[in-house]
Amino acid sequence: MKYLFTFFIIPFFLLNTTTQKENFVGKWLGEDQSEIGYLIFDTEGYAAFEIEGQVMGGKEFYMKGKKGKMTYSINYDTKPIEVDFTLTKIESGESKKILGIAEFTDKNTLQFNLSFDAARPTEFGEDSIVLKRVQ
Repeated sequence: MKYLFTFFIIPFFLLNTTTQKENFVGKWLGEDQSEIGYLIFDTEGYAAFEIEGQVMGGKEFYMKGKKGKMTYSINYDTKPIEVDFTLTKIESGESKKILGIAEFTDKNTLQFNLSFDAARPTEFGEDSIVLKRVQ
């Protein structure tokens, strides 16, 4: 009986973890100071911001004439969830991190807060944004 319990419980937790990590994948719509934009997480670990049709991020993009990429990592072991974006200049390898926190209010709604300096936000406040999954 003990082995049967282990046989069913361990795969359940592995499946649950895999599903949880896939929650971020998709296109999320947000509005900040009357600007509508999107945050996109793909299955390969790339992320992009899209505002007024301009995309910054993903596997390859140009900024000030330089080719770059933006990846993301998610730490589900913290509360709130830590979400880090890494912008990398492809030619030089130079990179910069954008630190954030996130919290699901339901499977298609995400409260999000980012910091563009070196300190991670610790709470959700007036700088937070609510994102709705659109894809």
